[in-house]
Amino acid sequence: MTGLSTHVLDAVTGSPATGVEVSLQDASGTELASGVTDADGRIAQVNVVALIPGIHHLVFDTGNWFSANDIAGFYPEIDICFEVDDPDRHYHVPVLLSPYSYSTYRGS
Repeated sequence: MTGLSTHVLDAVTGSPATGVEVSLQDASGTELASGVTDADGRIAQVNVVALIPGIHHLVFDTGNWFSANDIAGFYPEIDICFEVDDPDRHYHVPVLLSPYSYSTYRGS
């Protein structure tokens, strides 16, 4: 499988972060695709067309998610900038989220 997937985990509760809106953007900020995390906190295929090599942004609307879950959070948005070097490869970008911190890594 090629393309882009993501997974958001609420690191405080250890539960999936359901309902996080996510936008895939190119380097100029043009939206290429969007989605919402499912009951498992995942979007299995963010992009609807093939990724092209270059800089991309995966933007997570954490502010609305925090509000919807009655959580006072510090990061209203997470913008993860990454580079696609091989469009035939699958990219997985997970996020571990808490009110005052987050972490990410290149998953598999």
